[in-house]
Amino acid sequence: MARASLSSLPLASPPGRTRRFDGLYLSRLQAWYLPLLLAALWWLASRNQWMSEQILPAPSLVWQSGLELAQGELWTHLAISLQRLALGLLVGVASGALLGAWLGFSRRAERLVLPTFNALAQIPTLAWVPLFMVLFGIGEVLKLVVLVKAIIVPVTLHTLVGVRDTQPRLREAATVLRLPARLLVSQLIFPAALPAFLAGVRLALATGWTSLLAVELLASSEGIGYLMVWARQLFMLDIVFVCILVIGLLGFVMDRILGWLDRHLVHWPHPPSAELRVSRLQGAQRLQALLLPIALLVLWQLANQLDWVDTQILVAPLQVLQTTWNGLLDGSLSGALAISVGRALGGLLLGGSLGFALGLWLGLSTPAERLLGPSLAGLRQIAIFAWVPLLTAWFGLGELAKWVFVGLAAFFPLFIATQRAVANRSPQLEEVARVLHLNLPQRLHRLVLPGAAPGIFAGLRIGLIYAWLGTIGAEYFMPSGGGIGSLMIGAQQLLRMDIIMAGMLLVGLTGALLGAFGQHLELRATRWRRA
Repeated sequence: MARASLSSLPLASPPGRTRRFDGLYLSRLQAWYLPLLLAALWWLASRNQWMSEQILPAPSLVWQSGLELAQGELWTHLAISLQRLALGLLVGVASGALLGAWLGFSRRAERLVLPTFNALAQIPTLAWVPLFMVLFGIGEVLKLVVLVKAIIVPVTLHTLVGVRDTQPRLREAATVLRLPARLLVSQLIFPAALPAFLAGVRLALATGWTSLLAVELLASSEGIGYLMVWARQLFMLDIVFVCILVIGLLGFVMDRILGWLDRHLVHWPHPPSAELRVSRLQGAQRLQALLLPIALLVLWQLANQLDWVDTQILVAPLQVLQTTWNGLLDGSLSGALAISVGRALGGLLLGGSLGFALGLWLGLSTPAERLLGPSLAGLRQIAIFAWVPLLTAWFGLGELAKWVFVGLAAFFPLFIATQRAVANRSPQLEEVARVLHLNLPQRLHRLVLPGAAPGIFAGLRIGLIYAWLGTIGAEYFMPSGGGIGSLMIGAQQLLRMDIIMAGMLLVGLTGALLGAFGQHLELRATRWRRA
């Protein structure tokens, strides 16, 4: 009887499990502190009319607008955007996979085509938009072309790496066993290339979604981007807030779906990331790499001289070079380029400094990471161009709005890189620091920053590129104040194709130089790694 009564009593949980459960519950609860605090401040600001309702709409108004839009109008525009994205993904991923597989299988194709492909890829998708608007108008073809351009680059490069860098020993074994081509592809090449391919698709989805929002903000009469522009023009910021929330949730869902596919489709050991190694060409290989661009330029020039194309739409390459040279000499292009580079560096200083400081704080402090990390991770899911209508409403179209936008573009690369690099510091070195009783400045100077330097400078290099892309975008949407992006948009309205192409050339070259400068800075600052 006693045994039965004892067995009927509930079993007590082990103390360790209880403490872990309480800690997990507490950490999840802490993640809501900041959003709840911001919501309370927002409610107080609207209730006490600290700011105009046209600048900061009340939470109740945003909620009511969300309910009204959910009756049909929001889903109509969102469905159009998702349909465009799906079609662009279908065409871009298929094209990128085929091109990347071809380049990965054929060393000769890689030598002939890849240098030209990389050169064109240096010109960001945003820089192509004025040219595409002249060539294809502002209809659905424009959106598809922009999406394919944004998607095909990461998919091609990642697929190339996955196919080309298949384990050499397994390839050698397959050659010895004389495996048929079908088995070679299905049993060796495809499993080896799938992780890199999925990484490329994940990156392509993010860049494609961002590019689609940008082109919908610039030239569209339908879609979620157009809905934001329409609401911004009428100063209905409650609708803008709803669209930003929807874009963030959609970005989160798409990222989680691809992450789930990656975990379930790739269940074997594989390298964590793929790196495109560009081999140095020697002798005749350099000449081979020049064959395709020279042939394309000759064909372009002949098509223009023989009137195969409309010379007002597709000007000759020699005319583009002449316009570029004249613009650099008379200051029209060089001055605009200098303004844009200054904005990029200023925005990088603004956003990068904040990102570095927050990343360092969250990397060193677990409570701070629990408090702020989830909120910042949620904000990162919002495509950068979704902030444009809100920033222009709050800060206008002047320099401040541009600097804030560029700073926002540069913030997350440095924040993420710094936080991860600091958080993954060596626990052995931390133990040594405690034994030696080093204070915080000494720990930062001698242990934390030297160990995190590779990750921080890698984030700085990426932040530099994002700051440059953000500068071009800011000048498209806020054309006052000059800059190379403003010049290209103005040339598009005047059908000055030579200026558009000259601007594209300078944007691509400047982006490549900034990337090379960031890489050089990273190597110089962390040269002790190669000792």
